[in-house]
Amino acid sequence: MEGMLFITVVIVIAALAFDLINGFHDTANAIATSVSTKALKPKHAIILAAVMNFVGAISFTGVAKTITKDIVDPFSLPHGDLVILAALISAITWNLVTWYFGIPSSSSHALIGSIAGGAIAAAGFGALEYKGFLTIVIGLIASPFIAFGVGYLIYSIFKIFLKNLNLSSTNRRFRYIQVATAALQSYTHGTNDAQKSMGIITLALIANGFQHTDDVQLWVQVSCAIAMAVGTSIGGWKIIKTVGGKIMKIKPVSGVAADLSSVIIIFGATFIHLPVSTTHVISSSILGVGTAHRVKGVKWDTAQRMITTWVITLPISAAIAAAIYFILKLFLA
Repeated sequence: MEGMLFITVVIVIAALAFDLINGFHDTANAIATSVSTKALKPKHAIILAAVMNFVGAISFTGVAKTITKDIVDPFSLPHGDLVILAALISAITWNLVTWYFGIPSSSSHALIGSIAGGAIAAAGFGALEYKGFLTIVIGLIASPFIAFGVGYLIYSIFKIFLKNLNLSSTNRRFRYIQVATAALQSYTHGTNDAQKSMGIITLALIANGFQHTDDVQLWVQVSCAIAMAVGTSIGGWKIIKTVGGKIMKIKPVSGVAADLSSVIIIFGATFIHLPVSTTHVISSSILGVGTAHRVKGVKWDTAQRMITTWVITLPISAAIAAAIYFILKLFLA
């Protein structure tokens, strides 16, 4: 029992570390447009994002429950504690590597791929809950395309209604609006991303016999929300530079359009308890807006590098998690 308690404590610490890293890795996407258009000063944007992430994180638990039970069955997974620890180490490693190179990869892809890879290493492909797992994967794949389309549509509507207005005064007004959309985007980020670590901790508690339902305990919810907020306060300048300027030149009007697109998709996914990649959604919204504005204005080489990272994250993180699982089993089982 003491051994299980020790592993559970280690998993909780690793999950909170993942949430903290997620805070400066993924939250940078939520404020990148408002910082790049100078609607908000970087320090103010980070404070705003940290507060709104915390509020979002304690508002819902549906996505956490999906992570807990829809990828693997926590009540029957062999060596579940080692699988979860391996998944967390794998996801953290991939997040840090992509953060170092300033690539907006997906923490969601990394975590979900890692859970699947660790579970397969422990019990074969039969360990996956295929219905739930495939639903999650489909959501991860479809959401960026939907975000691209919504971003394209919203900016196209903006162009119709704003075509006869003075560009300078319009951008000035939209800079104020962007403060609100940045806050909304940070809030929705908290409602979806912070819950992934909540689900992981709940999964560990069930696997080690400390909990017998998929309900998210209050201390889990609050601790993950705090970790996400602290991570956000650290900032992720490398990611901000990529999302805020290396995809396209963002102006307040296009920034608001991209923010609104992201909010619609992310909150919609949270409402139906589906984890999505906030990174993918935000970046794809910007690509959609940029395409509607001027196709040649989009820096497609950066977009191509991002898309490549998106595609390889699931299989690479799964392979890393499987390898780490075997190492942990060798020393801890």
